[in-house]
Amino acid sequence: MGSAALLLATGAMVAASAQAAAGCRVAYATASQWSGGFSANVGITNLGDPLSGWSLVWTFPSGQRVTQAWNANVTSSGSQVTATNVSYNGALATNGTVSFGFNGSWSGTNAVPTSFTLNGVACTGSVGGTTTPTTRPPTTPPPTTRPPTTPPPTTPPPAGNPMAAVAAMQPGWNLGNSFDAVGADETAWGNPRVTEALLDNIRAQGFNSIRIPVTWTNHHGAAPSYTIDAAWLNRVREVVNWALADGFYVMINLHHDSWQWINTMPTDRTNVLNRYNALWTQLASAFRDASPRLHFESVNEPQFTGSSGDAQNATLLNELNTSFHRIVRQSGGNNATRLLVLPTLHTSADQPRVDELVSTFTALNDPNLIATVHFYGYWPFSVNVAGGTRFDATAQQDLTGVLDRVYNAFVSRNIPVVIGEYGLLGFDRHTGTIEQGEKLKFFEYLGYYARNRRITTQLWDNGQHFGRTSFQWSDPELFAQIKSSWTTRSGTASSDQVYVPRTGSITSKSLTLNLNGTTFQGLRQGNTDLVNGTDYTVSGSTLTLTAAALTRLVGSRAYGVNANIQARFSQGVPWRISIITYDPPVLSNATGAAASFAVPTQFRGDQLATMEAKYADGSNAGPHNWTSFKEFDVAFAPNYSANSITLKPEFFAEVNDGQRVTLTFHFWSGTTLTYYVTESGGNVTGTTS
Repeated sequence: MGSAALLLATGAMVAASAQAAAGCRVAYATASQWSGGFSANVGITNLGDPLSGWSLVWTFPSGQRVTQAWNANVTSSGSQVTATNVSYNGALATNGTVSFGFNGSWSGTNAVPTSFTLNGVACTGSVGGTTTPTTRPPTTPPPTTRPPTTPPPTTPPPAGNPMAAVAAMQPGWNLGNSFDAVGADETAWGNPRVTEALLDNIRAQGFNSIRIPVTWTNHHGAAPSYTIDAAWLNRVREVVNWALADGFYVMINLHHDSWQWINTMPTDRTNVLNRYNALWTQLASAFRDASPRLHFESVNEPQFTGSSGDAQNATLLNELNTSFHRIVRQSGGNNATRLLVLPTLHTSADQPRVDELVSTFTALNDPNLIATVHFYGYWPFSVNVAGGTRFDATAQQDLTGVLDRVYNAFVSRNIPVVIGEYGLLGFDRHTGTIEQGEKLKFFEYLGYYARNRRITTQLWDNGQHFGRTSFQWSDPELFAQIKSSWTTRSGTASSDQVYVPRTGSITSKSLTLNLNGTTFQGLRQGNTDLVNGTDYTVSGSTLTLTAAALTRLVGSRAYGVNANIQARFSQGVPWRISIITYDPPVLSNATGAAASFAVPTQFRGDQLATMEAKYADGSNAGPHNWTSFKEFDVAFAPNYSANSITLKPEFFAEVNDGQRVTLTFHFWSGTTLTYYVTESGGNVTGTTS
């Protein structure tokens, strides 16, 4: 591994802010290096007065770049790098030390930085030492020869450091709806066969780990041997080896087996356990000598049907996890120390589920274990139901609560955590279920807070995000926000939409800026900067677009988006603000079958946010009758090209026959419209009054 370079500090006082460091010492160590990439650790010792926040600045001498970081917020401007504290490590006492790490890229040489400043004060001294590339462990079978454009393989962190290994896995990506598909092969759910090119392109996006979910149910023989189909196992092994050769950390598991047959364990314990053990015995043998960068996950989203309750669920999952652990460890080879991933029940981060997994970890007493949970956000927001249209304080608190619980239970005890899947549940139907700006705020904050809590994340992608053959992101704006969150924060605003009426006078419009630790730099349209004081004003966190600027931006005032401007901040990605011309939408009377009923709608530039449904007595109508606000894309869905709002069969299936329902449509402009529907014998009448 690389040798450390130490910078010794002076005790000289420098006139700066009250938070300036009077003296400091920095230890910069290249932990590992490979062709084109490296990992480094940085330790800061404060020799001056106590600090409540710190900022370390250095310049790379050879043009290196930081690609991801942990335990610090890291930003770059050319070769200059600034690392600032995160929420939990800002306090730095006299003679106190704090450390952080990062992965970087280099070409030509990887020379060690020669000077650092802490809160504006130079940490002076000399830097020495060299680094030696670490040899990449062999894979079994040998890795496929890669073309010159393939991203280089990463070197695993030092053996015996699971926290560093899992930090190096950040960020991660899921190869969803391929090998986990329930059917004849990996194409059963509509995705094409996995190619080397796909993995190469995912690696090029900056991902360092790949979770390959695998469902084995249809690919093994009968009891008692449960022999895995050779062709299926070889195909999984082929893709695993492609990923390892690309430099990924790789995770494989038993995936939808969890609900196909493992869930019957409460009433069929012996058969389920025998089948489970047989599969892991074969997998442990097949991958016994594979690279240590291959990790095994015992089971995806474990669940049990017909159990007596939480206590039995905990006992059964503990039995699966400990049996998995025993089988893998006893198989020898690299499996003796391979990192193993153990889930909570349902991969839930609820405190009782976390506590149950803590008990398993304590009993196993194995340092080479990883805890995993999944996170798809606060449910009403994640699917857009119960009025959960915004990433508000409730949704944010849910996020921090989940990550805080797993941090306190595991990370604070040096047990690494992987969020094996994250995203929004509404994506399963349509990525437009959640409004774009609210979606971006969710992913910005999730990336930041996971980094803050030192938790590795693996994006769930079933093909709806990164094209499996086009190798393009379906929503580049979303990915730009996700990628930025790996290293820094971005400024956002209360909305990404400003609505201007189609007719009548145009007045100024205001948004609230969420600076997120950044500073506001200005507004830009294309390559043209808007003028502060003329086009906009900023007062505190309030950004106001002037009437004159809006009049210019909407032009002829055609319905819809007439201009996009960007709010720019001192770091992160800009915040797009769409200037939209609208009139209140117009609904029309209609009749039709409950199986295909649609409300004729002239949207006139506006967009639908949500819908309420109530009976005449004020009680809630339709599915999810605990709330008046129905689920987007399940009970209803706008069709902007067809000029209609579809009321789906799932909605009418839970509406009382012959009973009038009052619908309230809420639009993003703030407009609300009332509509009435009555279903009778499968036929629906809809009216505006």
